[in-house]
Amino acid sequence: MKGFIAALVIGTVFGLGLSLGGMTNPQVVLAFLDMTGKWDPRLMLLMASALITTFILFQFAYRMKKPFLGEKMNWPAMTKVDIHVIVGPILFGIGWGIGGVCPGPAVQLVVTNAHAALWFLPPMLVGFWIGRPYHRRARKQAELEQAKK
Repeated sequence: MKGFIAALVIGTVFGLGLSLGGMTNPQVVLAFLDMTGKWDPRLMLLMASALITTFILFQFAYRMKKPFLGEKMNWPAMTKVDIHVIVGPILFGIGWGIGGVCPGPAVQLVVTNAHAALWFLPPMLVGFWIGRPYHRRARKQAELEQAKK
């Protein structure tokens, strides 16, 4: 139960940060991505603060023997950079640039802009569904390679 409550609190803080930072407004995102028109650099500050916060907190997490709300640390096993790691973010960036929305704020669109959610969420979910078998295979292979070490 405490894991669920922690996830709920973390998700709420994440959602508030996205909302307050303007990431849930496609027009703000598209203005940030439009470097040839009226460029709006505000999201750069949001992303930089998130990057700095994440870097600092990971330094603490790497030193922890046990997480606060779990039995053991669960670090990613997939560490190779392959074609999928390169193409995936490129496709993500293209979709973000076209729609002005990424998966986190897209969930909030259901409440704030249901019409936009109808155009964005179904293709996103199809993309997740198409990529899932590859991700499972890659994760299983990475876990086997890590177990050999």
